[in-house]
Amino acid sequence: MKGKGIQIVNLRKRYGSGDTAVDALKNVNMQVAPGEVVGLIGPSGSGKSTLLKCLGAVIEPTDGKMVLGNDVIYDKGWKVKDLRALRRDRIGFVFQAPYLIPFLDVTDNVALLPMLAGMPNTEARHRALELFTALDVQHRAKAMPSQLSGGEQQRVAIARGLVNRPPVILADEPTAPLDSERALAVIRILNDMAKKFETAIIVVTHDEKIIPTFQRIYHIRDGVTHEEVGEGKGLD
Repeated sequence: MKGKGIQIVNLRKRYGSGDTAVDALKNVNMQVAPGEVVGLIGPSGSGKSTLLKCLGAVIEPTDGKMVLGNDVIYDKGWKVKDLRALRRDRIGFVFQAPYLIPFLDVTDNVALLPMLAGMPNTEARHRALELFTALDVQHRAKAMPSQLSGGEQQRVAIARGLVNRPPVILADEPTAPLDSERALAVIRILNDMAKKFETAIIVVTHDEKIIPTFQRIYHIRDGVTHEEVGEGKGLD
């Protein structure tokens, strides 16, 4: 998916007003190129969750500009009429917990999203199976979520995040429940998928196992981002 990736310019988010106002985001500037995976780190309360919610069109910023792919989605106000369609079609989400639907098999869990977007059932299931092959869980395509290991469930969750081929993926602590080997495997998969689909990916993490793998890191402190050069190792 070609495009500009993620661009955030002078983003602000204020809760409340007057003497009780709290600036969760004060001056956030970020850029993530298509095909790139960057880390977003910072202490609790620093603004990571607020930033992810703004990027995911879950809450409205107070000021600034956000570009996802080729689309300006926010510029001192929303520029997209249907935010639900934006979240469904243009943004992939990967969470700490897989949140798979327990009564649907693995293929239906992933195919459901494109079908809700209007894709024919056969095409949606075919796309799910292609991703399973890329993620090496094709042999589990007919399994129920309860039959999968934790690592397999997270791979299925990544497939669900990628199935609509969004220009952007937001991953919130995707490796927290995993051991070192599986955590690094998830980051390797995200890097491979980013390059294959030219997806811009932000990984919010506290996981010290994966922080050394990022070539670029944004550290957020008190609502302000600071770009740092990462070690960029650990994926070979």
